[in-house]
Amino acid sequence: MANSPSFVDHALDLLTLVGPVEARRMFGGHGVYARGVMFGLLDDDELFLKTDVESRPRFVEAGCRMWVYPGSDETSYWRPPDEAHEDAESMLAWARLGLEAALRLRAAKDAEAKAKAARRAEREARAAARKAAPSRKRSPARKGRR
Repeated sequence: MANSPSFVDHALDLLTLVGPVEARRMFGGHGVYARGVMFGLLDDDELFLKTDVESRPRFVEAGCRMWVYPGSDETSYWRPPDEAHEDAESMLAWARLGLEAALRLRAAKDAEAKAKAARRAEREARAAARKAAPSRKRSPARKGRR
């Protein structure tokens, strides 16, 4: 998973048109980040971009290949077509697809976390209301009383 420093620089240059990008070392390779999300992966001097159900068909139609982590069947990272690696303008459409997929994933996770927090707050409020409610003890029923 090692990357040469010159390749990392080249990959960042290819992706600059989507905005400020940075590479962070991870597991011998690099993650590529923009706008607070990881949208790219550098492995063995190759660039792979994040995909989702919305963007993946574009990569498949272009004949791109998926990055495969040893021991896993599928990942969400795909290598852009060879011609996209020529310059930043050629890479821009592919970089946007990767960044948009990563942003959609973050938005979905944020919405899920917000919904989970709301459910937890609702449960806690119901529990607090039960504790605060006066207890209604029933007196034992008397014989013959209707």
